[in-house]
Amino acid sequence: MLEKAYKIFFGTLANKKRLEIVNMLRKGEKCVHEICKELGFNQTTVSHNLKRLLRCGFVFVEQKGKHRYYSLNKKTIKPLMELIDGHMHEYCEKIARGER
Repeated sequence: MLEKAYKIFFGTLANKKRLEIVNMLRKGEKCVHEICKELGFNQTTVSHNLKRLLRCGFVFVEQKGKHRYYSLNKKTIKPLMELIDGHMHEYCEKIARGER
């Protein structure tokens, strides 16, 4: 059962479009229209990916007037992304540059 949860979690994070949405929301909350405009994705793509991010607790949504605003889970996902950034900077960027 735990293996399936890991697959869902890392599969959610490994998707390029969802990762772009997560990284955008690190800067602050956005509505679907703002996400579409900034990333150049169509509304269907954004909505589909936000649904997965919501289901897995990566983001939260809040209704404000006519719009729904999405924000990154500041308790778990934001610190995790900061940890990942540090790890990538220290180890993975060297690999990407062809260094050992």
